Amino acid sequence: MSELHSILILAAAFVAVFFEAWFDGFRDVLGAQIDLLPALMVYAGLHKGLGTVALTAICGGLWFDSLSANPLGVSVLPLFLIGLLVYRGREVLAREHAAAQFALGAAASALQPLATLFILLNIGAPPLLGLKSLWQWVVMTLGGGLFTPVLFTLFNRVRLTFEYQPAPQTSFRPDRQIKRGRL
Repeated sequence: MSELHSILILAAAFVAVFFEAWFDGFRDVLGAQIDLLPALMVYAGLHKGLGTVALTAICGGLWFDSLSANPLGVSVLPLFLIGLLVYRGREVLAREHAAAQFALGAAASALQPLATLFILLNIGAPPLLGLKSLWQWVVMTLGGGLFTPVLFTLFNRVRLTFEYQPAPQTSFRPDRQIKRGRL
């Protein structure tokens, strides 16, 4: 399941980027587009190794930048740093609680645009900033936080579908002695 799980995370990154570019419903209603990649990086950092985290950050960041106004490659480093921070602290993070998933997703969704803005300012690319940017940042933070528990639930169902389930305990103990005969 390990290789299939990594492939499914990469496929989810591709579908998330395509969905963000194709679906304008959030943008029309809320005035901002919700970024789904930070939530996916939180999941990859908690459940997979560093190779999958790096591959998801590289592929997801390049796919996202190719369909946005960002210069190519700007989103890769912030996504990788999110995945790396979550990966390094995954022993102490409560990955099964929805409130912790929301908090991690919201923090990742808040830090990713700020880190991308920092990179854009340092390379000399003019970012599009205004008063509406604060509203967009808040919507992205809350939307990413709300999407993270949904993503965890979806991937847990997929894992339960494709992984072997442990056999239930029987009442027969293998170390008991069976006596045959009259007594």
